[in-house]
Amino acid sequence: MSSPTLAAVVSAIGIACLTPTSASGQSKDRSTAPTGTVARTPDGRPDLQGYWTTQTFTPLQRPDHLAGKEFFTEEEAAALLNQLTAEGVDPSARDALTFADEEARTNRLKQTNREPSYVHYDNAIWLRTPVPKGLSSRRTSLITDPRDGKIPPLTAEAQRRAAAAAEASRQPSAFDSYETRPLPERCIVWAHEGPPILPTAYNDIHRIFQTPDYVVVFTELGTNPPRIIPLDGRPHVSDRIRQFQGDSRGRWEGDTLVVETKNFTDKRGWQGSSGTLRVVERFTRVDANRIHYVFTVEDPTTWTRPWSAEVPMVKTEGPFFEYACHEGNHDIQHILEIHRNLDQQAAEASRQGSKER
Repeated sequence: MSSPTLAAVVSAIGIACLTPTSASGQSKDRSTAPTGTVARTPDGRPDLQGYWTTQTFTPLQRPDHLAGKEFFTEEEAAALLNQLTAEGVDPSARDALTFADEEARTNRLKQTNREPSYVHYDNAIWLRTPVPKGLSSRRTSLITDPRDGKIPPLTAEAQRRAAAAAEASRQPSAFDSYETRPLPERCIVWAHEGPPILPTAYNDIHRIFQTPDYVVVFTELGTNPPRIIPLDGRPHVSDRIRQFQGDSRGRWEGDTLVVETKNFTDKRGWQGSSGTLRVVERFTRVDANRIHYVFTVEDPTTWTRPWSAEVPMVKTEGPFFEYACHEGNHDIQHILEIHRNLDQQAAEASRQGSKER
């Protein structure tokens, strides 16, 4: 497909995805309601199965320069779409919308403007999808509640936890063992892995399977196993059982799949949360190409109030690649090797200093 033709396709798809969302600032959003006949399973439920992408440049929190602006206008969204889907854009530049100046935003987006010391592969080639990443709605943030598009303030307890974690990460003991390194570095869990589901930098596909008794959500860029969600009304597991994914239970409310998850482990620390985190997700198939996905999170030990976000899921095609993090993960070995070298250098410098005195 030629570049002009591809650009036309991208614009058409982008505008189709953007237009359902009201730009008036009102909370009502027409994308939450079915716009036509949706496919159904033999038991009459909306069919959620297939490949879905959540890729978007829309940030989780509203940038400061967009304070008070809940939606882009149609003209602003169209201009941004052209800029974000242009040739040479790095799809992993997810902070692009935090730049108020258009020229500065373009410089951040363009792969050719990266620092000379950046030795990663060419993201503009390897991470670009057939339909390039753009905006999935006209919202200026994924967070819909509070209306300012910001995560609510931390409680005093959460502030103490965050300060202690930050201090621990600065200590030499953070490099004592693989057990003291961050969870993503150890291929245990990523912040975007559900629940709740958040867009990731690349390989942003979720595959959904469905039967009358279960729904399975399988994330492409994920280290956890596929999330198997029972729909048969069984209770949650014992509160003594804690997991990185938590324990999910689903139910149908009309044509919306509602999934409640709790029993998280304190070790996960999603957005600074504790093991009392509770997540409620809602999946609504609104048309042939779209699932309206919204979530609400609450943790009274972490935030001063619950908060919600929406992440439109758009129909896409496979293939669905295996994310074999552990098999190719040499980070831990090299990080610890480097720090052992630093330890040795510090010890030698100390000995040398003692001799000179």
